[in-house]
Amino acid sequence: MSSPATISFDQGGQVYPEDLYRTERVADRLPNLDAIGPAELEAYAESGFLAVEQALTPKEVDGALAGLSALANPESGAAIQYEKWAEGKVDSMSPEERLDVTRKFAQFAHLDKRLGRIAHHPKILDVVARLLGGEPHMFQDMALIKPPGVGREKPWHQDNAFFRMVPGTPIVGVWVALDDATLENGCMRVIPGSHREGPKRHARLRDLQICDNDVEVPRAVAIPLPAGGLMFFDGLIHHGTPANRTNTRRRAMQFHYSLAEVTRTSDEEHKAVFGWVDGAEC
Repeated sequence: MSSPATISFDQGGQVYPEDLYRTERVADRLPNLDAIGPAELEAYAESGFLAVEQALTPKEVDGALAGLSALANPESGAAIQYEKWAEGKVDSMSPEERLDVTRKFAQFAHLDKRLGRIAHHPKILDVVARLLGGEPHMFQDMALIKPPGVGREKPWHQDNAFFRMVPGTPIVGVWVALDDATLENGCMRVIPGSHREGPKRHARLRDLQICDNDVEVPRAVAIPLPAGGLMFFDGLIHHGTPANRTNTRRRAMQFHYSLAEVTRTSDEEHKAVFGWVDGAEC
């Protein structure tokens, strides 16, 4: 019997400057995982990301979406965060209805074989191993849901700012589109090469984020992807996604890998490295 899900409600979603995500530049995308060779690995080292048009089959995408629907069951054992406006409403909803008020799932890859197979997908892990230079160890799994019309912004940030680990630990993230991720419904924006500039000051504003005035928007590129596409990215690259104000779903999964069991560091050292400040200091 499964354990009850761990439930929370997001408290973000404030108004943000729309210009933060406006870019006319769209990143190049590789057709599939087999197209990643030595030149592409060099491009990743330079830019901090690789985008792939088709990494999963339609069957794998359908299985992952069915897995997410199963996680929406209150007895699934997953960690579920709902949109804040859904508080007091989710108890009367079906699992399918809950998906459209969910912000994210976490700690789920071991709960559903369909999702676990993607987290440990041999062809994906082969690329991650080449990017890391050794056998990958997954230390975080999340599903990121932007419900139609209400899925909130994820402000610009570096993922390593969320991980209490020794500075310099190599991290590769894998972001997998389960719906078409478009310019309109919240596809990824990144700043190429920003991973080579080291940790950036982060603040508690609309989330843990890079201060809006510190985001170099003119350098940004958008990465629209079809369902089944994915992006590999360095844990220090600057990235963010705007809100989904369309009538389409934008569901995705994200996994983070390092070379071995990650070594934690103290909150004090971590905050010093990323220069945590109060939002009022932005």
